Amino acid sequence: MDTHAATGLLIELSNGKREVLDDLLPIIYDELKRIAASYLRRERSDHTLQPTALVNEAYMKMIDITQVSWQNKAHFIGVAANQMRRILVDHARHHNAQKRGGEFHILTLNEEIDKAEEQSAELIDLDDALNELAKMDPVKAQIVELRYFGGLTMDEAAEVLGVSVITVKRHWKMTKAWLYGRLAKS
Repeated sequence: MDTHAATGLLIELSNGKREVLDDLLPIIYDELKRIAASYLRRERSDHTLQPTALVNEAYMKMIDITQVSWQNKAHFIGVAANQMRRILVDHARHHNAQKRGGEFHILTLNEEIDKAEEQSAELIDLDDALNELAKMDPVKAQIVELRYFGGLTMDEAAEVLGVSVITVKRHWKMTKAWLYGRLAKS
């Protein structure tokens, strides 16, 4: 029921009815928060964003997108997952820039700092690899975003992309191998 209600509201939003936003958020909020929590589990332990803040930041960017014709709830969730990844990559880049010469540098003797720096670098490397992959094969890059970052199932990813589940499974298998090889070089 929620999927149909969300899809209807998204279609209305695409038609310019911005007043539906108040009805849309309660329907999709839990799923967006689950995705945000999934993203943040892979982040450094001292990350300043919490799932709620990540959802809010991504949602605010999403509702400002006026040139998208939302197909359904899965389409919206897929784009939201992409927005969350972009936000986290921006935070990682900012974190690394601050580390290398921001206004001041706080020195800690915490062993977790090495792990935090490594995780930020890994996220940036993964983002670079996904951008490279998107130039070669945008569908495969979208599958990674939807599956790995968005936490969507094979069925949900297929629905978002408008392809068969078999196609998603085949692309997912090939893309994981490509990413493994690409990230091993980093």
